[in-house]
Amino acid sequence: MKNLSMNIGIVCYPTYGGSGVVATELGKGLALKGHSVHFITYKQPFRLDSFHPNISYHEVSFENYALFQYPPYETALASRMVDVVQFEKLDILHVHYAIPHASAAYLAQQILKEKGIHIPFITTLHGTDITLVGKDKSFLPVVEFSINKSDGVTTVSHSLKNDTLQSFKISNEIDVIHNFINLERFLKIEKPHFRKLVAQDHERILIHISNFRKVKRAEDVILMYDLLSKEMPSKLLMVGDGPERQKCEELCRELKICEAVKFLGKQEAVEELFAISDLMILPSESESFGLAALEAMACHVPVLASDTGGLPELIENGINGYMCPVGDVASMALYAKKILASDESLSLFKKQAYQTAQKFDIKIILPQYEALYNKILAESKS
Repeated sequence: MKNLSMNIGIVCYPTYGGSGVVATELGKGLALKGHSVHFITYKQPFRLDSFHPNISYHEVSFENYALFQYPPYETALASRMVDVVQFEKLDILHVHYAIPHASAAYLAQQILKEKGIHIPFITTLHGTDITLVGKDKSFLPVVEFSINKSDGVTTVSHSLKNDTLQSFKISNEIDVIHNFINLERFLKIEKPHFRKLVAQDHERILIHISNFRKVKRAEDVILMYDLLSKEMPSKLLMVGDGPERQKCEELCRELKICEAVKFLGKQEAVEELFAISDLMILPSESESFGLAALEAMACHVPVLASDTGGLPELIENGINGYMCPVGDVASMALYAKKILASDESLSLFKKQAYQTAQKFDIKIILPQYEALYNKILAESKS
């Protein structure tokens, strides 16, 4: 049975980061299937980079009155949701990241109820909203309440679902819908001329992409690479920016490997960097899913990562990469050497990494969201 088109509101953080990327790509995918999608946020999402007739963007704006030490974004967001639901006649709201989007959605829902309008909302939990921010005692009661008041709740991995159930008293059902990848965007594109600008023919290229926060353990990438580079000619690309970047740069100077390590800052077209890379390094202390790892695999790049969070749901040891205990840089260097040792070995890992990515194609995952929307809408009308 073909899904009828829906009028969907999506609330997310518009900046770099997994939750914003997933929410934006989901909206774009829904629009391509004929649904009307309305993004409600304070800035246009950075992945929303082209016009589509089925996509609208509604900016949340507010005055910074002298009375407020901190602008009341949650109140302004709830008011904007009320306005968009009422005048665009939305069927459902889908909010990504619990704080403050889920609580704002509940407030908007209650305001609309007074106007005789019922709008169900789904909350998707992405990771740090549960594992880090949500556990803060100043937020915990609101996060717990908002999750339980949601008409539907999803997490991006089974690991995050378990963390949520352990951290909060949840009475609501939680569905697991994994993150996804657009295989039409993340393609393996041969770029030999670009590769020659970065490394010589006999050298391997390793890549790390993150927001350089402590939880990403970017210094472990440098320490692991220092061990590997003594035995294998290679280069390392450090992509992204954040509070730990300077420490990583200083560590490179101490280890005298600056010539081999390139810090590239934030890059939007990461698929072009994956196109010249041989191995992705992700030594995070915590990962709810590991979207960057999935993006790498879609471009035929195997992944070396920490055995933590949702990564075991993506990485199979000896198949599409390896996992090591958090902080075990010596083992990471050994496994990196094992993957990169021969062209034959690397070619097999690359092939199998792409086969894994195919299981998470947006064409497979998006219908799961559509089914959930239809289920919640049917329940809200009964």
